[in-house]
Amino acid sequence: MAYRWKNNLTQADVTPKGMWLNRRQIMAGAVGAGLIGNVAGAADDLEPNSLEDIRSYNNYYEFGTGKSDPAENAGALDTSNWTIKVGGMVDNPGEYTLDELVGDLTQEERIYRFRCVEAWSMVVPWNGVELADVLNKVGVQSGGNYVAFETVVQPENMPGVRRNVIPFPYKEGLRMDEAMHPLTMLATGIYGEPLANQNGAPIRLVVPWKYGFKSIKSIVSINVVAEQPETTWKDINFREYGFFANVNPNVSHPRWSQATERVIGGGLFSARKDTLLYNGYDEVASLYEGMDPNALY
Repeated sequence: MAYRWKNNLTQADVTPKGMWLNRRQIMAGAVGAGLIGNVAGAADDLEPNSLEDIRSYNNYYEFGTGKSDPAENAGALDTSNWTIKVGGMVDNPGEYTLDELVGDLTQEERIYRFRCVEAWSMVVPWNGVELADVLNKVGVQSGGNYVAFETVVQPENMPGVRRNVIPFPYKEGLRMDEAMHPLTMLATGIYGEPLANQNGAPIRLVVPWKYGFKSIKSIVSINVVAEQPETTWKDINFREYGFFANVNPNVSHPRWSQATERVIGGGLFSARKDTLLYNGYDEVASLYEGMDPNALY
């Protein structure tokens, strides 16, 4: 597509920075699929935790399964001398530094709605580049139908990796038309500042019409491939986590409804709001013509 995406949200819609950085202290019982860690899952209930639990409740399996582990351990993530290996069906494969990959591309702020598979949401001002610009730069070859991503694995810094709590590296993927859509971006910052380690530093995927676990963090590998790639949570539990994972109020997760969502920052007891198909980004509907709209894609 030739057009550049235009914001329909403003700074007035943005989740306050303090809410973003401390959302685990606000949303007791929520497990961070797609924001704090490369994991998907949920607590069975939303009964408030103790104050101590709320202050330490987190989920980032690379740094341990305990809820206080990420706060204690995520600082160990080494983001120095970061490189991203680009390969597969591309004209310009290679190992790129972050600056080599995105430094000469158009940097934008994108204020997007963000919807977690666990039925909570927020609005985030991302900074970064369109993924399409990166793919055009490296040159997608004919027959390249999907883009596969992998996150970093640092066993020496990640106790969860050493314990193999889920299969690592964490993997995600997009169909090529999804990857090339103007909404899809590689983010390198939030609020005009570089990504924090727990948010996926130094570079992560953002796909705002999909549930958050699709937005893989701390990317070290991008491959253009012909066949649908493996993706971590689909491979672990395909009955609960599909490859497409588009936000859909009409399709319940096997363990909870997706018809409504809780807005972070609205207070623990605020009214829920209706979930929007494709998270409100109707411009992507044409990508799925002919597919069952009520399928857990």
